[in-house]
Amino acid sequence: MKILRLAALVPTFRSSCSIAAPAFTNFVKSRALANLLILVPLIDLKSLKGTRRLRCRDFRSAVLAAALLLTFQAGAFAQTTLRIGLAEDPDVLDPSIGRTYVGRIVFASLCDKLFDIDEKLNIVPQLALSYETSADGKEMTIKLRPGVKFHDGEPFDAEAAKFSLDRHLTLPTSFRKPELAALDHVDVVDPLTVRLVLKMPFSPLITQLTDRAGMMVSPKAAKEAGEKFSLHPVCAGPFKFVERVQQDRIVFEKFSDYWNKDNVFIDRVVFLPIVDATVRLANLKSGGLDLIERVLATDIKEVRADAKLKLSSALELGYMGLTINVGNDKNKGGLSQSEKVRQALDLSIDREAVNQVVFNGEFMPGNQWISPEHPYYQKAFPIPKRDVARAKALLKEAGVSPPVGVDLMVPKGAENEAVAQVLQSMAAEAGFDLKIRLIEFATSFKQAQAGEFQAFLIGWSGRIDPDGNAYVFLHTKAPQNDGVYSNAEADKGFEEARLTSDSAARKAIYEKVTGIVLRDEPIVYLYHRKLLIAHTTRLEGYRPMPDGLVRVVGLKLK
Repeated sequence: MKILRLAALVPTFRSSCSIAAPAFTNFVKSRALANLLILVPLIDLKSLKGTRRLRCRDFRSAVLAAALLLTFQAGAFAQTTLRIGLAEDPDVLDPSIGRTYVGRIVFASLCDKLFDIDEKLNIVPQLALSYETSADGKEMTIKLRPGVKFHDGEPFDAEAAKFSLDRHLTLPTSFRKPELAALDHVDVVDPLTVRLVLKMPFSPLITQLTDRAGMMVSPKAAKEAGEKFSLHPVCAGPFKFVERVQQDRIVFEKFSDYWNKDNVFIDRVVFLPIVDATVRLANLKSGGLDLIERVLATDIKEVRADAKLKLSSALELGYMGLTINVGNDKNKGGLSQSEKVRQALDLSIDREAVNQVVFNGEFMPGNQWISPEHPYYQKAFPIPKRDVARAKALLKEAGVSPPVGVDLMVPKGAENEAVAQVLQSMAAEAGFDLKIRLIEFATSFKQAQAGEFQAFLIGWSGRIDPDGNAYVFLHTKAPQNDGVYSNAEADKGFEEARLTSDSAARKAIYEKVTGIVLRDEPIVYLYHRKLLIAHTTRLEGYRPMPDGLVRVVGLKLK
């Protein structure tokens, strides 16, 4: 009926009609892609000024074209599209190279892993069915799920699993190398069994396989695409890649040969990066989106007051902090020259005040790579209280004269900007001049890798094992060690913690490492966020997960 009404409107436009062509084009494009009915706004077409005019004949053609598109879509009217609002545009869509949290949200629909986690952080099968670890901890034998296909129709088997793991290890640009650092080689035991042979025992291995290191890609597609694989990734997840327009949309469609297809009830998933959290929420409330991630803490009451919305909340596994460029600062600023200057910056910050001012007290202050609620949190090193006098004394001891200028790189976003401004104000009282430099999210990672920063306000989504929150950022030459921090004693501790599976022994090792890192301060840990995800009540089956990722399997739109 709506399509007929749309077509009926066309003859009513007279030769004098005009409309802002770019606005109409964008309106049609975004609505059509989201599988929504296109509604022609009832406006005075003569009232639009200062815009390029679109002739009535062209306008009627555009409307008819849109109607034809919708008629085609209406042929499968029962199809459902899940529209997810993202806080940033992801980086590369290649599980070997990707390094962003928002990218992990997208991967959850595209690339299945060998293992996954459940709501209680238990490890559960996905593309693998089971695993066994040898008595000496140097071998892990994994049984694979039969009957699995990649999106290009190629079979997932032991050879494919070996290819993906080898690719994670050998691809020059791979960020998975430290996550699989202990892996020596992979043996194919039989068509559905692989054996991971390790250089040494590696306690975090199974947890690494629940994330991107465990994602499997099609060997055929990866070989043919080479460096361009991320432009059309081919995995074995519930949805397959359709298209990506940078800063605009990522579109997936249901994979008909998915191994668990009977539990997939959504036909299309469209990811829409919308940096402004207020705009994301407005789109959710108006029906333009079905789910949004990273709701502002200050918007919690508004979401809960809306009967058409639901809010889920869980403390993140990761952290938010200031990564300091200690080893690659071309300008040789004060922060890079002395740990006392970094300690002074730390002491200038009141973490609880940041939490109250920016987040209405909803988040959790912290000073380590894991939260105070984590079993590996080191209580011997509690959150320091703000001490401006001591901070000034440390600057004097370091021989640094205030104000200490700091280039603070901050990814765009309302909360990031608010935090940066609060830090700027606090640090100024101790003798620091934080110069806030707002930058697009994906670009910030490129500049971080190039060392083009002095301090970087950035978070980490977190892993269930503490190794996943620390090693990759703090071990010498680790690929995400953007601050180029290096301490041989810390390296040794991180390596020892990987060799034992005994929790008490590991915690004792991490206590020593924590002391070293908090003294050197390559990262000033600030707080731990709550994962705030809101969705419309039309969406059924959503399960809040501790990693904040959206599992589309089992979701329904009514």
